[in-house]
Amino acid sequence: KRVCLVASGRGPTDKDVDRVSQTISAIKEQNEGVEVCACLGLLSDGQASRLKDAGADAYNHNLNTSEATYGKITTTHTYEDRVSTVQQAQAAGMSACSGLIAGMGESDEDLVDVVFSLRELDPDSVPVNFLIPFEGTPLAKEWNLTPQRALRILAMVRFVHPDAEVRLAGGREVHLRTLQPLALHLANSIFLGDYLTSEGQAGKDDLAMIEDAGFEVEGAGTTTLPEHRTEADGLVTVRRRGAGTELPPNA
Repeated sequence: KRVCLVASGRGPTDKDVDRVSQTISAIKEQNEGVEVCACLGLLSDGQASRLKDAGADAYNHNLNTSEATYGKITTTHTYEDRVSTVQQAQAAGMSACSGLIAGMGESDEDLVDVVFSLRELDPDSVPVNFLIPFEGTPLAKEWNLTPQRALRILAMVRFVHPDAEVRLAGGREVHLRTLQPLALHLANSIFLGDYLTSEGQAGKDDLAMIEDAGFEVEGAGTTTLPEHRTEADGLVTVRRRGAGTELPPNA
C-alpha cells in the first residue's frame, strides 16, 4: 500500500529533490494505487511543493524527543527546524508522518511531552521507533527498554493519537522481541524490511507474524483512517466535542 523513500543526511539539495522526484514519478506511473512517502531530512523553501507535484503523498520527519531534551541529543539543528519541516509538508498538501524515538535516556515526562507535541502538529501517521544502541555512538550504552516498557510506550501513543496511523517502526525486533505480535493490536502498521543502518526482521517472518495474529495486510484500495482524515464515508469519527474540548456536546 505504501513505499517510503528514505535518505540519510541533514536535508536534500535541490538536485537531490530532482532525483527523488524522478523516482516518485516512475513509481506512480508503474504502480498507480501505491502511496509514496518521502523521508529526506530538513526541507528548504519550495522543496515540499516540488515533491508533492512529483506525486509524493506523504512526508516523514520525526520530532524524535521532547523539546527540553532535544539539545542534549543533537546540536546540528534545532527542534524548531523539525517542526518547521513537518509544517512545510502539510502546507504543500502532503500527509504528515511524524513520530519519536524512545529509549535515548529520556524520562517518562519527556515521552509524554513529545507525544502531546506531535498531537498539536496533528500528523496523519505517528511512527514509534525504539533506539538501537550501536557500538561507537554516544548512545551505545543506552539499553533502557524492556519489552513491557516498549509496549506501554506504544499504548500511550495509541491513547494520545486515537485517530492517527500508529506505525511500529525501527528497533521493534530488538526491544519488543516475542511481544511483537501483541504490539500489532496497538499499531496500524509496521515498517517492513531493513532500516538505514541495521537489518530488520525478514519480510516473510513479518508477514507470517501478521497472519498468525489474525490480521490481514491492507491492499492499495483499502481505507481505514477516520473520515475527517480520508474524506471516506462510513467510518467512525473520534469525538472532538464535549468534555475536554472547547466545543459543547452535540455541537
